[in-house]
Order: sequence, then structure tokens, then C-alpha cells
Amino acid sequence: MTEYPFLQETFLISWSRLTPDRVKPDIEKGLGEAREQLDAVAGQSGDELTFESTLLALDKATERLSEAWGKVSHLNSVCDNPPLRQAYNEMLPRVSEFFAGIPLDEKLWRVIREYVETEEAASLTGVRRRFLDETLADFRQAGADLSPEGKKRMEAIESELSALTQKYSENVLDATNAWELLIDDEARLSGLPANAKEAARHNALAKGYGSEDEPRWRFTLHMPSYEPFMTYLDDAGLRRQMWEAAVAVGARVPHDNTGLIDRILALRQEKAQLLGKDGFASLVLERRMAGNSQRALGFVEDLHRRSREMFADENRELEDFHGEQAHEASLPLEPWDLLYWSEKQRRATFDFDEEDLRPYFPIDRVIRGLFAIAERIFDIAIVEREDTVFCEPDAADKAPEGAVEVWHPEVRFYEVRDRHNRHLGSFYADWHPRESKRGGAWFNPLATGGPTPRGERLPHLGVICGNLTPSVGAKPALLTHREVETIFHEFGHLLHHLFGEVEIKSLNGVNVPWDFVELPSQIMENWCWDRESLDFFARHHETGVPIPDDLFEKMSAARNYRSANATMRQLSFARLDLELHARYSRYADKDLDSALKEVLIDYMPPTRTPMPTIIRRFGHLFSSPTGYAAGYYSYKWSEVLDADAFTRFQAEGVLNPKVGREFAEKILCKGNSEDPLKLYVDFMGREPDLLALLKRAGLLKE
Repeated sequence: MTEYPFLQETFLISWSRLTPDRVKPDIEKGLGEAREQLDAVAGQSGDELTFESTLLALDKATERLSEAWGKVSHLNSVCDNPPLRQAYNEMLPRVSEFFAGIPLDEKLWRVIREYVETEEAASLTGVRRRFLDETLADFRQAGADLSPEGKKRMEAIESELSALTQKYSENVLDATNAWELLIDDEARLSGLPANAKEAARHNALAKGYGSEDEPRWRFTLHMPSYEPFMTYLDDAGLRRQMWEAAVAVGARVPHDNTGLIDRILALRQEKAQLLGKDGFASLVLERRMAGNSQRALGFVEDLHRRSREMFADENRELEDFHGEQAHEASLPLEPWDLLYWSEKQRRATFDFDEEDLRPYFPIDRVIRGLFAIAERIFDIAIVEREDTVFCEPDAADKAPEGAVEVWHPEVRFYEVRDRHNRHLGSFYADWHPRESKRGGAWFNPLATGGPTPRGERLPHLGVICGNLTPSVGAKPALLTHREVETIFHEFGHLLHHLFGEVEIKSLNGVNVPWDFVELPSQIMENWCWDRESLDFFARHHETGVPIPDDLFEKMSAARNYRSANATMRQLSFARLDLELHARYSRYADKDLDSALKEVLIDYMPPTRTPMPTIIRRFGHLFSSPTGYAAGYYSYKWSEVLDADAFTRFQAEGVLNPKVGREFAEKILCKGNSEDPLKLYVDFMGREPDLLALLKRAGLLKE
């Protein structure tokens, strides 16, 4: 048995050894080692101080602990179970307190300030100067200049925030898994696509419901089940049941997040005020591209102004369409009718049904096509390791020597090499939903490599996850076009990590300002719409033929169908976020749904039954101490960057490797080694242009 398996620094991870009983002893040892190294840094003085002995040593001190805790957090996201949850929650406060305490350590802060006064520090340039400036800003923003009492309170706030946000996340997962809808009358499934119906039948069988002779159909709140149900099912009563269950996630005992939200917001506000800021948004945004909450709010409100006329037109047109089809007056729809009638209208307007695209998007072919596009654009090679093996916990001795262990049989593992056959990095991919896996899609770094002081270049390790449509029986997993975009999106984050060439790990890869981090991911989605790119992978799973021209034309024509509604939905989340974190005093001790309704009314489509906010299941804002809090606007902000940056590919060739190499060299490789706006200007030759997004989204009036 390997001692301290979570702390093992081998590139390939023995997942079966990472058992819940090892979390506490391994993380405790990691905490102790990190503390010793930090104390060694803090114990220096005078002429001993160098860049290597202070800043680089500080960066190195927590590396082993961070990677170990990253493995624990990852398993908690993809293999949730009671023993692991208990172990994770036991150590979470201690890990949070430890990291929160680093910038509050007076001895450590003294050493850094003393180093700043040295001649060497004054002469630093380039990435080393950037690291010094970022470190000083990190410490000050975390409370390094607070009084002893203030520091003690800051540590307590961070610890409590970690526990509260973890509980919020657990409530969303548990509430999602707790609900199911069983149907035993197939006639009630009228309108549901055959693929979704068959998936529901297999889901029921897997849970012990029904049989081959007497089938039943099981539906859940996981997106591959929820979305086709709400989009296509003719039975409005069943759609209402599904919608009511979805909006109740996080809102009912025993999974009610209401009290947690109030406390999280209060603690974030207190933290900001301790640091001399008027609100959490001011604290978070001072080092992001937006700079402050006023600019972020102004950005959201500007896009709102540009979209609201078309938004109103789209809503009125849908109401009129429904009225004509239902032979009744044009009135606002029920919220559970919006997706259903929107799809009806789209089909009538464009003769296009997105389900018609599914046969052309078998997941394995999509992934191979994505790799082929990335290989051509970025001059890399991506190879799947065929020797992956899943071992039950504590059964790693059963794995063949040198094999790649995975945490679930569906997980795949790939290696990425550059044109010189240099190993850039490797990654795991885990694409389908499980009850033990949190919702959504995400990328996480597992190990950060890059150049070393010895002149080597170590490979990076990452993971991309999703909750995409699974296979049904012998049929392959056939994806929606939106799910294809999700794969491309998360792969963009992965590339940002794998291409990192910054010598200082905390400045490498995706460790960039939050409103810049989505540029590499969102730009990848553009290749999901280009005909030349689609022909790499969009081929019928049975015949191998590409998407027919007429279907591609319909798909392209329908791209911006209800685009203003899609834009406004994102803006509503961004506005909700900024209201709570930039204007907290307006909402403290109030019913948030009622208080926010007045602000968001012009951002929401009119419905007969009022729609509650997403706040009780809004994991982006409340599933981690910071996360996207005060930063949800970043999606639209980065969309401006990606739409504009892609115009260069369009002008010079969407598969042009010269442009791809420049994007990699000037943005992907650079991490946070320079100001993000400078990186963008280096690539584009100018600052970003909002019109590119408005044009792509069809929000410009002719």
C-alpha cells in the first residue's frame, strides 16, 4: 500500500488508492509539510532574501498540498458518496483556514515587504516583476494589512464561507437526485423524441422500474432528461410538474438553501468591509479587466439597452404564434410552455428541428473531429491511451503496470504533444451524468507543469467533465448541437492549461483574471458553426454522410432564433449577481425573490405564473467562497473578446495554423504573465470591438 496516496507526485494518478479513509491523514500531512516550508520562508531576514528564497519558495510551499486537495475536491465532484463527503467536509474548514491564513501571517508578510526593498526586487522585470506585483496584491486583498483582530476574523469568515458554500452545493446535488417522475402510459409521452424516450426507458430499468414486457419511463432533473422533456413533450401538465420540481431545487426542506444564501452574502459583505471596500464586488473586481462594479454594471446595462427592443419583439411574436396555434388571444405563456412553444415556432419559421442534427453528432466522432481541428490549428497531436483501467477502491494492485487508472469505466485519458513531439500534457475526460456527479460541465487542472529553473518543461495534467446525453443500449451517445458546443468550450479551457509556458506556476495556464479566462473556451465554440470545421466530425452515425446542405442552411438560419432572449437570460444572471454583491444593503434581510424581481423584470420574458429567480440553485455564485460571485458578467465580457478575436480567423482562414499558432503563443501560452488586455492587443493589433458580438448574435438592426 502506497503511503499517503493523495500526496504522491507521480504524473499518473492511482485513483483506486484515493479512498475516503486516506483523506484526513494525507491532507493533515500535507498541511504540516506546507506549514514547515512557509515557516522556513518566514524565518529569513536581511541579506538572505532572494527571489528564489521568498517568492518562488512561497509558490512552491503549497504546491503538493494544493494538488492533493485538488484530487479530493475532484473526487467529491465526480464520485460523491457518504464516506467521501464526510471526509471532505471534515477537512474543508482546516484547508480553507490554512490557505486563508497564509497572507495573514505577519512574519511572512514582513519577509515579503523586506524583500520588496532589496535591490534585486527593484531590478525585476518581465514575469518575475509581474509575480512580485501579483503577490503583493494577493496579500493585501486577502487582509495582510489588517490588525490582529481583523486577521482572526478574516480567517473565521473564510472557514465559514467554505463550509456554507459546500453545503449549498450538496443541497443542489441532493435535491436534484431526490426527484424522479415515472410514467407508465406511453401515450402521455407524445411529442418526445425517440432518443429521449428510449433513454428514459433504460433509466427506469436501471433503477428497477418496469420490464421489457411492461416498460416504464423515468425522468429526472439532470439536463439530458430535463431539456428534451420540456422542449418536446406535448403534455403541458407533465411539463408543469417537471418545471415546478426544477425551480424547487434548493428551495425546500431538507435541501433549502435560503438561509445559506443570506449568510454567505452577509459574510462576503463583512469580508469586503474589513478590507475597506464598500462591497464584495468592489473587492473582487479591482484586479479584473472590468476594474470595478460600476464598469461591470455599465457593461451589463449597455447590452441590455441594445437587446431590449428585439427581446420585446421576440416575446410578442411567440405570444402571437401561440395564440394563433391555440386559437386564443395573445397572452403571456406559462413558464413551462416557453421552451415547448419556442421550439414549435422555430420549426414553423425555419423548418428546423434540432433533433434532426443528433444523428450527425455521435460523441466519439465529435471528439475525434474536435481533436482533428485542434491538431490542424495548433499544430499538436492528441492520442488516446488505450490502456485505461478502472479498479475498485484499494484494488490498484490489480492494475497492469504502467496502465492509466480512471475513477469510472466511462472515463478516457489522452496525451497531447506538440510538433516537436514534446509532451505538452495529458487529460481525463468524463462526459456523462451520474447521481454521484455534480451537474454542469467544467475543466479543472490536476497538476501544473511548464518550464522549470533547470531548463526542463514538465507536462500539465487536467480533467474535463460534463453531463451530456449518454448512450442508450447499443446506440451511441448522440448529442445536441449545444452539447457539442459544451465539449468544444471545455476543451478550450484545457488547451489554455496545457499550453502554459510560464515559469511560475501560480501565473501559468488558466490562472488569469476571471473575465479573461472564458476567451480561450468560448472562442472554440465558433468552430461548431463553420461548415469546413463541421465536416471534420458532423457525420451520420449510421451512414457516415455529412450534414446535408439544406439542413446546414436551416441550422445556420436558425442560429440567432430568439437570440435576444438568450442574451437577456445571461444578462439577468449577471445583473442578479452584481446587484447582490455590489448593492448588498438594498437586499440585506429582505426576501430576495421579491426584491430582485423589480430589478430583473425587464430581463425576464413575461409569463402568467411568475418565475422565481435561480438564486437557490445558482452554483456559479454560491458553491464556492468566491467562484463567479461578482463575476458572472464575465461570460458576456469574454464573449465580446471571443467574437472579435474569431474575426481574425474568419479573415485569414478558420483553420489557418498561422493564426492558431499566434493565438497559442500570444494568449494560451502566456497565462497571467502580462496584463490580459495587452495579450489581446498583441494578438489582434487593437482593443476589442463590441460590434463583433452584436453582429454574430444578430442584435444589430439592419
